[in-house]
Amino acid sequence: MLALFMDTTIAVGPLALNLLPVLLALSAWVGVWVGQRLAPPEHRQAVDQTLWRALILGLVVARLGYVWMWRQAYLAQPWSILDIRDGGWAPAAGLAAACLYGMSRVRARSFLRRPVMAGYAVALSVMGLSTWLMWTQAPRAVPLPDLQVQGLDGQPQTLQSLRGRPVVLNLWATWCPPCRREMPVLQAAQQAHPDVHIVLLNQGESAAVVQAYLRTHGLALRQVWLDPAQRAGAAFDQVGLPTTLFFDAQGRLVSRRVGELSSAVLQDRLRDIGAD
Repeated sequence: MLALFMDTTIAVGPLALNLLPVLLALSAWVGVWVGQRLAPPEHRQAVDQTLWRALILGLVVARLGYVWMWRQAYLAQPWSILDIRDGGWAPAAGLAAACLYGMSRVRARSFLRRPVMAGYAVALSVMGLSTWLMWTQAPRAVPLPDLQVQGLDGQPQTLQSLRGRPVVLNLWATWCPPCRREMPVLQAAQQAHPDVHIVLLNQGESAAVVQAYLRTHGLALRQVWLDPAQRAGAAFDQVGLPTTLFFDAQGRLVSRRVGELSSAVLQDRLRDIGAD
């Protein structure tokens, strides 16, 4: 449930946006606004700087904390450390860093205490309330649906047949740039985790198109299946491609990721479904 809540995504036109960063930005803006209103005019700039620097520091530490946890994956591709689109964050580390910075600033400059502490309190309250509301609307864990799809050879396949092992179900299409970029990551995961069903379920394209794409790009992927009617996307309220769904061995949905997967995030999610 927690992972599903953290992955709540909405569609805005052609974009799929994770709600948590949006709520964080809103909470930070409200907190800074309150802090500025409570500060005397001569101290507003100092309050503004303190609150924004705390936010930036918190984000940097949250990212670096996650990178450290999965450092082997990131060091294999160092440039991926900067690609925050993969959604890899350590929120507890970031919050601790932001709070420690604020406390140090307040101790050094006592006139910051009231506006800065008020800004922190309001930002955390807004974030807490909005995340509680989001929690009530978060998708519930659902089992693997009883959907029949087909293999590249035309033979029927069922998602229910995957139960008994952890499952990674990747919804993708050949025309989708982030889908194409994450293919080598999924191929490497198939090789490293033969005990996990890592299924690439193409949405809406023919076997000829998919086979031509795999052949052209030299991809040796197993369990590439076809969903011509895109019924899986409808079953899981897909808001964009790629969408990757993570199920435990009992067939229960544990988490989902909308957007490109990095090696580190994929390893993190595999651990969550019991695939060490």
